[in-house]
Amino acid sequence: MGETKVLTVNFEGHRITTTVTSSGDSVAAWIDEVRSVHHRRLHKLVVGLDVEWRPLFGPGYSPTALLQICVGRRCLIFQLLHHDYLPDELEEFLADPDFSFVGVGVAADAERLRYDLDLEVANPVDLAELAAEEMERPDLRNAGLKAIASAVMGVSVDKPQSRVTMSRWDASCLSYEQIRYACIDAFVSFEVGRRLLTGEARTADPAVPAGEATTADPAVPAVAGAVAVARVP
Repeated sequence: MGETKVLTVNFEGHRITTTVTSSGDSVAAWIDEVRSVHHRRLHKLVVGLDVEWRPLFGPGYSPTALLQICVGRRCLIFQLLHHDYLPDELEEFLADPDFSFVGVGVAADAERLRYDLDLEVANPVDLAELAAEEMERPDLRNAGLKAIASAVMGVSVDKPQSRVTMSRWDASCLSYEQIRYACIDAFVSFEVGRRLLTGEARTADPAVPAGEATTADPAVPAVAGAVAVARVP
């Protein structure tokens, strides 16, 4: 049986409930909860998606180590190299054509999931292309997530040091820095995609505090402090 822990990651006024797991049962439960909470918008659900893998410094191929999925203020980090099994719920979730899976370079991430795990992502939507079109800013077409988040959300996404970005994503026990980085990438992808696809995107306005324009998810209770951890056997 895989291990599961639940943490709260704080980012720009948002408290993101983050499930880190290698358990297929926990993944299935997370997906069931998302479907239940967001049942009224399943026909147009926006899902932030990202993957991580151990960096190589020579020839070869490094399989996908993490799958990050974010909907609202719920984030799932699935440790693919340590999982006990792939639940049908995950396959069905990713293959749902009514969902928009958003991210920067998300088509390449989807191809990795197909190659490594035979998982199909039905509707990947690249945020760079979407932002360039919706905001009428061609310069964003080649931008990374940091620049797109600044343009759409008015927030600064600080990239951590290379010791985090180039770290052992295949480790069985991830550090808090790794979890925070993986969570924020998926959450920001979700929030940028949500704003662009619903027409809420705006030019960054320093007079508007970061996170103020986001409606709170009533299903996620506010948790004080930077991290709250609960282990699930």
